[in-house]
Amino acid sequence: MNKAIMLQNVTKAFGSKIAVDSVNLDIEGGKITGFLGPNGAGKTTTINMIVGILSPTHGKVTVNGYDVSKDSYESKKLVSYIPDNPLLYETMTGFEYLNFIANVYQMDPELAQEEVEKYAKIFELDFALDQTISGYSHGMQQKLALIGGLIHDPDYFILDEPMVGLDPKSSFNLKEIMRQRADDGKVVLFSTHVMEVAQNVCDDIIIINNGKIIARGSVEEIKELVPEAEGNLEKIFLELTRND
Repeated sequence: MNKAIMLQNVTKAFGSKIAVDSVNLDIEGGKITGFLGPNGAGKTTTINMIVGILSPTHGKVTVNGYDVSKDSYESKKLVSYIPDNPLLYETMTGFEYLNFIANVYQMDPELAQEEVEKYAKIFELDFALDQTISGYSHGMQQKLALIGGLIHDPDYFILDEPMVGLDPKSSFNLKEIMRQRADDGKVVLFSTHVMEVAQNVCDDIIIINNGKIIARGSVEEIKELVPEAEGNLEKIFLELTRND
């Protein structure tokens, strides 16, 4: 089965507020897919339904053919999710946290150690892994969450505003990792509000506003939607998401 995420007529309501409104999406592997939208547009709610944190009010979300609501365990084994503000076990050291993640995914201990060392060097966090997480800066915690999300080599790598708090070198390295994973046929989905990142990184862009998908396509296809913006993705985004 091809690696894919599918949303079929997915709606999420919080009381009388419709946060996501009848969304249909098919997100395939082999691409970096960017999820764009203003604050409150429904990005994080949609992602939370994909990763199983929230259940749809209506509709169905599948990951690799597994219904996220009914086959939660099977779908979550495949997915690595990095939120914009990761909640870590702050009384643990970095090593203890990563060993805990490796155990959750039943990794071979030797392989886990190799992967931890590899990614800790990439994100320049190896010096701090024996320190308690409560003493980490926000950027260090973000790096630790990324390492924990990568060591088990997930088929589905999903990130919410992943560049927030990262230094330029770590941001560059993360983009390289995302590119390699997509080139290996894996699903890479991330939300961002930084148009430059979307323009330079994404193969596929999805724009959501007021809970509805309003545009989708490659960067070039999105640019064609507002010709008068002359290829400026930020201007195009503002025009498409303008609430008249």
